[in-house]
Amino acid sequence: MKKRFVLLGLAMSLSAVPASAKDSLGIFNSWGAFRDPDVPRCYAIAESEEITGKAERKSFATVGFWPKRSIRRQFHVRLSRDRSTNSRVIVSIAGRRFQLSATRSDGWSQDRRMDAAINAAIRSATSMTVESVGRDGKPIVDAYRLRGAATAIDAASLGCSRLR
Repeated sequence: MKKRFVLLGLAMSLSAVPASAKDSLGIFNSWGAFRDPDVPRCYAIAESEEITGKAERKSFATVGFWPKRSIRRQFHVRLSRDRSTNSRVIVSIAGRRFQLSATRSDGWSQDRRMDAAINAAIRSATSMTVESVGRDGKPIVDAYRLRGAATAIDAASLGCSRLR
């Protein structure tokens, strides 16, 4: 039950849109699915289960859908700490590694092909790590459980299937 409120609070903090604009599409283990019809967008989201070092903020992973922009299953992460500008952001899932495009605190898949590969890997794995190096030179490792991720992604996809 506590995880449900954490996910809902995390979803509400993702944009300046009032909290009432977010519709819960379901909580699936450690992943939640939400719809924001005002944007419109839908997304599956999870907060990291473990982090290395002292966090500056809550870290999370999302898979998003923006029907008006024809964006489907876009992978995004928020790091628990700001990264060093010369460090990479790497997502590891079931032995596969993906280098993300990144800002100081966020990472995105580089293109639709990478989105598809990350989504396929998420569906067949039990955990995922996001790694980088912090501004302090110490490792950033944010770990996620993936149980429920596929169902949350499917719920977000269905939630946006009629939004245009």
